[in-house]
Amino acid sequence: MTTRWLSPDEQRAWRAYMAATHLLEDTIDRQLQQDAGMPHLYYSILVHLSEAPERRLRMTDLAERLKITRSRLTYAVARLERDGLVRREGCTSDRRGSLALLTEEGMDVLERAAPGHVETVRGVLFDQLGAEQVAQLEEICSRIVRGLQGDGGEAGCASVDLPWLRRSTPCK
Repeated sequence: MTTRWLSPDEQRAWRAYMAATHLLEDTIDRQLQQDAGMPHLYYSILVHLSEAPERRLRMTDLAERLKITRSRLTYAVARLERDGLVRREGCTSDRRGSLALLTEEGMDVLERAAPGHVETVRGVLFDQLGAEQVAQLEEICSRIVRGLQGDGGEAGCASVDLPWLRRSTPCK
């Protein structure tokens, strides 16, 4: 098999992408640590739960939405649970499953952290782009996600290896 090396243009694009994503994640993480005392992952868990019906999600569904392993999610939720921001409960339709629920205290923390987080995201990302570039960014990222996960039932190039993709019975 012959290696398809990156062209100079592809190499520059790849390195720019890597630098931007690392710097962006570091900036957001530092802001959330400073303002809310939590890393970006924990904030993201609270956001996803706040947007879910009844502020609760099955743990496997939450892991899939966050694109993280179930063990990493379990560790993060345990920490949030110790802080009183999230609560876990069993799934009535599947004894093996569990749900994560956003508590009132968790919602309060999220509401206090959100303005600073949004201001940081706006300042470091969206204020740097024009409207057309924002649309292009969405299109590019969506295409990458579809390619990795597959779309409409088609297996993507890595979908078998994605640890958060485990189909299960939905909890009621």
